[in-house]
Amino acid sequence: MLEEARSGLAHLYELQDESIRVAEEMATVKDDVQLERLHTRFDFIQHELDRLNAYNIDHRVDEVLQGLGFSEEDYDRQLRTFSGGQQNRVLLARLLLRGPGLMILDEPTNHLDIEATEWLEAYLSNMNGTILLVSHDRYFLDRVTNRTFELFGAKLTDYKGNFSTYWRQREERMKLQQKSFEKQQEFIDKTEDFIRRNQAGQKHAQAADRMKKLDRLDRIDNPTDFDTPFMDFAPAERTGDWVFDIKDLSKGYDGPLFKDLTLQIERGERLGILGPNGCGKSTFLKTLVGQLKPDTGEIRHGANVKVGYYDQQLSGVQPKLDAVEAARPLENPDITPGAIRAWLAKFGVKGELALQKVGAMSGGEKSKVALTRLALQFPNVLILDEPTNHLDLWARQSLEEALHRFNGTILFVSHDRYFIDQVAKTVLVFEPERVRYHEGNYSAFQKFEENRKRELQATAAPAKAKPVPVEAAPAPAPVEAPPKPNSEPKSKRKRQFPYRKVEDIEVEIAEREDVKAELEAKMIDPKIQRDGDKSRQIVDEYEATCARLEQLYAHWEEAAELN
Repeated sequence: MLEEARSGLAHLYELQDESIRVAEEMATVKDDVQLERLHTRFDFIQHELDRLNAYNIDHRVDEVLQGLGFSEEDYDRQLRTFSGGQQNRVLLARLLLRGPGLMILDEPTNHLDIEATEWLEAYLSNMNGTILLVSHDRYFLDRVTNRTFELFGAKLTDYKGNFSTYWRQREERMKLQQKSFEKQQEFIDKTEDFIRRNQAGQKHAQAADRMKKLDRLDRIDNPTDFDTPFMDFAPAERTGDWVFDIKDLSKGYDGPLFKDLTLQIERGERLGILGPNGCGKSTFLKTLVGQLKPDTGEIRHGANVKVGYYDQQLSGVQPKLDAVEAARPLENPDITPGAIRAWLAKFGVKGELALQKVGAMSGGEKSKVALTRLALQFPNVLILDEPTNHLDLWARQSLEEALHRFNGTILFVSHDRYFIDQVAKTVLVFEPERVRYHEGNYSAFQKFEENRKRELQATAAPAKAKPVPVEAAPAPAPVEAPPKPNSEPKSKRKRQFPYRKVEDIEVEIAEREDVKAELEAKMIDPKIQRDGDKSRQIVDEYEATCARLEQLYAHWEEAAELN
C-alpha cells in the first residue's frame, strides 16, 4: 500500500536519486567541462528539490496516509487485502501527494469518518491550484469551495461562494424570477384582455399594435425547482419515560469495541452517534435491536417500545422485488399496493419507478424504498444507521424536516455533520477505550472540545518555557554549534537526506535557532498566555521549529561525513 501512495511523489523520489548519482559522479570525474556540466545539473536539481519542498517527503506521505485514517501497520499490506473503501482512500492519498494543478474529486469524503473528513478539508483548503469536486457533504462544501455550479434541467448555473452562499443566492434568485414571471403574466393577461375587447372596435389599431408587442415580448419562464420529496413519518404512539436501559454493555470480536457501557435513553431523545470507522457504532445499533448478542451486560426495552431499524446495507429491501413489494413491511402485510405507492411517493419514488425492480435502482432510490418501508412499520423509536448515504442534498433536507416533525425517539449513526447538527440534541461519541455522552449537537460538541484543548495548551505553554522571570525579556539563545564530524575515515553509509552543502545547512540552523529563541520569549509573555488561540499557535510553531532543528542536526552530521 505504501508504494502505491508514494507513487504520487515518484518525480520527487527520482530527483532525490538523481541528486545522489550526480553528487557521486562529481566526486570522481576529472574532465573540467564535464564537471561544469554536472555542477549545473546538480544546482538545478537542488533548486527543484527546494522549490518543491522535497527534503522531507516521507513525512508528507505519513501525514496524508495517517490523515486519511491509515496506521503504520497498514503500510506493508498488499493493496488487494484492503476493502473497496480503503482502496479508494489509498488512491485519494496518491492524488493528494501528486498535487496536480487541477484536481477533480468525485465524492472524496465517501468512506471517510468525521476526523478524516476534517483533515481533508484542512489539507485541500491549504493547497494551491484548482479543485473541481462533486460532494453531498454540505459542511465539506462550505469549508473547501468558493464557487458553486448547479446542474439542473440540462442547464449549468454559476454561483459565487460556497454552498451556504449558493443556497441563499439560489433562494433569492428563485423569488426574483417568480416575481418577474408573475408581473409579466399580469401584463400579458391585461394586454390580451384589451386585444379581445378592442380588436373589432374603434381601438382596433391599438389592439393590433399591442398584439405585435406581445409577439416580440421576451417571455420569462415560470421558474421550476427541484422535485423535492415530502418525506414523513406517522405520529408515534407514546412510550414509557425511558426507551432503553443499558447496563455494563460490552461487545467485540478480536478485541472489545466497547465495554461497560451504561446509559439510559429517555423518551423523545434525539441521539447522534459519532466516532471513527471501525469503532463499533453500527455494532452498538445492531446489539440494541437484537441482531447481535452482547458479550456482557443487558439491554432493557421500555414500555410500549416499537423499534424501526434502518440498516445502512439496505438488507431489508429485496433486490428481486419491485419497489411496492420491497417496501411492504412484515409487520403490516395486508396494506394495499395503493397505500404503499402513496407512501413511496412521499419519499420520492413515483410513477413507473415504483414498479421497477429494486436491484435495478440507484443507491439513492434504494435508500428511499428502505425509508418508506421503515415509515410503514409505524415505529415510535427510529434507529438509523447512516440514513443519508446515497441521498442527494434535497432528499437529505427533506429527511431532516421529517425527523424534526417526528414525535418519537431517534438514535442514529451518521458521518454527515450538517445532518447531525440538524437532528441531534445529544451525541454519543465512540473513542478508543471509552464512550462519552454529551449534551448538544455536533457543533456544540466540537466547540466544547476546542475550548478544552485551548485551555490545556494554555496551561501547558508556560511549562515548556525556560524559567526566566516574567518581567525580564529573555536574551536571544546563542546559536549552538553543530556537532563536529567524526574524525574517523568516512563510512559508506547510505544517505538519508538529499545532498546539501554543509555551509547551507549551518546557515539554516542559525536561522532556526533565532526563531526558537523568539518563540520561547513569546511563550512566557503573560498577554499571549491569556490568549488561548495565540498561545496554541505559538506552541505549535515552537514544536515544529524544534523538530526541524533535530532534522537539520542529523542532516548536518550526514553532510559533514559524506560530502
